[in-house]
Amino acid sequence: MLPTLEEVTCLPLAKPFYIGPLLIDPPILQAPMAGFTNFAFRQIVREFGGAGLLATEMVNARGFVWLDEQEAEHPDRLWGVAEEPRPLAVQIWDNEPATLAKVGARLADEYGVSVVDINFGCPVRQVTQKAHSGSYLLKHPDRMGEIIEQVVAACTPTPVTAKIRLGCTRESINACDIAQVVEGAGAAALTVHGRTAADMFRGSADWDRIAEIKVHLKRIPLIGNGDLDTPQKVVDAFRHYNVDGVMIARASLNKPWLFAQAAAAVRGESIPLDPTLAEEKQLMLHHYELVCERFGVEKGTLLMRKFACCYAQGRRGAREFRKHVGTVITPEEFYRVVESFFPEG
Repeated sequence: MLPTLEEVTCLPLAKPFYIGPLLIDPPILQAPMAGFTNFAFRQIVREFGGAGLLATEMVNARGFVWLDEQEAEHPDRLWGVAEEPRPLAVQIWDNEPATLAKVGARLADEYGVSVVDINFGCPVRQVTQKAHSGSYLLKHPDRMGEIIEQVVAACTPTPVTAKIRLGCTRESINACDIAQVVEGAGAAALTVHGRTAADMFRGSADWDRIAEIKVHLKRIPLIGNGDLDTPQKVVDAFRHYNVDGVMIARASLNKPWLFAQAAAAVRGESIPLDPTLAEEKQLMLHHYELVCERFGVEKGTLLMRKFACCYAQGRRGAREFRKHVGTVITPEEFYRVVESFFPEG
């Protein structure tokens, strides 16, 4: 039987680590998630604390270049990046080394980001089959190495990192080999999601497979990702698997305070309590205000539907709330639905 949090929180379980020259403290990272980890979400996470490095949604490098050539506003996914506190990572994706290097250089020089992360893990069809990017590139280690080398050269001294999956399928797991390619090409850290591309988000993350990778890395840190939805699981990741850091993803969408709880747990401190439902409701309204500040109330209300559903997840009455909040189109409707249907118990 695994020990309880009370039994393990007497001493720190993990220490800060470096990505290049950047200190990651606490060693807990917020994962980039398309459609969710925008400025408003990052601001909520930052207010709670506990994330040693925050990240944007992944940015399509080719789309960035096209917007730049058209002298249009840069991608919405870079909303707030120039002004918000550091450290902050921006994740980019494509399959053309020169395009990724060009965008990486702009992010490092113009935006002054702390880390440029390259996505080699996204399993969705639009990225893999249509664009031959994301986890599709796990089948082409030489191409990955070329991409990383060019982005590293373009971004220096800003560190460049890579995020991968275990492989394309369970029958073709090659993360240990890919890890050596990533390190050899000059990346400053490697994050591994413990599923294959074919798994999508089904089943459980394989942390034993993640841990196997560490012995193949000589100088860069290993960050594990997958299924970390409680402080206890973060504690277990550091206690039982050979990782330097962890990355929390989907669980933070309905619990943005999870980073603070996990950081306290690994430091051996008392773990903050979950917010009350009343506090959660106010937090959601604060999130709504942040979204509307950027996109206006019309678009902001539509965008907030999915975030509002996250806040109610796992609560009694969540289904009824989701049914109603998923149709709102005006601020008045949003506030009415929140008052009438947000779970109270």
